[in-house]
Amino acid sequence: MDALVLTGSQRRALRALAHHVQPTMQIGKAGVTGGVLQQLELELESHELVKLSVLETSPIPRDEVAERLTEETGAEWVQSIGRTVVLYRRSEERPRIELPQ
Repeated sequence: MDALVLTGSQRRALRALAHHVQPTMQIGKAGVTGGVLQQLELELESHELVKLSVLETSPIPRDEVAERLTEETGAEWVQSIGRTVVLYRRSEERPRIELPQ
C-alpha cells in the first residue's frame, strides 16, 4: 500500500479532528497481533482517523507500535501523546475526511 505523506497543515487538521475522538483500540500484553491488525484495517476503512491506547503492559514501546502499524497498514502516523497514537488512512470506499490542500 502506498502511504500518504501529509503536509503540516493536513497533520494539524487531523490532530484537531482527533482531539475529541476516544481511543477505539488498545494494544496490551500481546502486542501487535494479527487480530489487532485486522481490527485496525476495519477501523481505518470505516473511520479513517483512529486513536489507539498503548497500555503499560505492552511489550513494545508506543513509538515502535506506531511504526509497525503504519508499515503493516499503510496508514499515516498523525501524532503520539502519552500512551496514545493517532493514525490516518483515507478510506478507499467512502472517504469522509477532506484534507486541506
